[in-house]
Amino acid sequence: MQSRNQGNYRNPCLTMHQPWASLLVYGIKRIEGRSWPAPIRGRLWIHAASKVPDESTIKAMEEFYREIYAVNGITEIKFPEHYPVSRLLGCVEVVGCVRGDELAHWEGVPEGVRLEALTDYCWLCEQPQKLVIPFEMRGYQKIYNLEKKMYEAAARGLTKVESPLPVKFPLPDPRDPFSLKPGSLLLNASESKQSEPGESSSLSAAIAGAQVAATQFSKNQNHSSSYSTRTSVMNIDTSRNVETASSDLEEIFAEAVRALKSS
Repeated sequence: MQSRNQGNYRNPCLTMHQPWASLLVYGIKRIEGRSWPAPIRGRLWIHAASKVPDESTIKAMEEFYREIYAVNGITEIKFPEHYPVSRLLGCVEVVGCVRGDELAHWEGVPEGVRLEALTDYCWLCEQPQKLVIPFEMRGYQKIYNLEKKMYEAAARGLTKVESPLPVKFPLPDPRDPFSLKPGSLLLNASESKQSEPGESSSLSAAIAGAQVAATQFSKNQNHSSSYSTRTSVMNIDTSRNVETASSDLEEIFAEAVRALKSS
């Protein structure tokens, strides 16, 4: 059996921007999207970066998750009351990593999960736990190890989270924790055509709003963005600067609101 972690990771931690960090720890977000494959399996601590999220970004991401959960009949979602920054928030279990196109076609998971396949690589996360009291700490790039004292204190302060729709990602080989990896989902001819839910105008607008929200970080911090832009949904110029992306976010979110009112 392979080790659950590859590389020198003892208590691996990932710094993420808000609101994505809290959405993951609260079990609302099931997929952590990256431009690079997950180098670990098992527990991953989640730390919130220092940037305070714009209200429009929070609204866009909450609307995105309302829409994709509604595809599976879930209409009641308890979002975080606050999105703290510069804090260790909790942890999830990374059980696999597949390519975005693999996840988008995977009929073994709910349709709403497949709609989270917006990046090159999708880290599959289960068993979210949050800290009763988030710990203030400094974050770093990529994956890094928590300091021993921080880890020992955090491990004692975890509480389980009830996700709106818990998902169990099946391993191709239960004996190999790294068996659910890019290329491991072999698609036959019938599975190669994505079974897509009928996309309403509000769902399309919510997806576009989530993508634009992520472009705030894609230029200078591509490793930290939770979603990469997919031009198949909307033609977005990812080379725009932060100010332009933020302005576009407000415009796209307004479009989503108008679509909701008219649907």
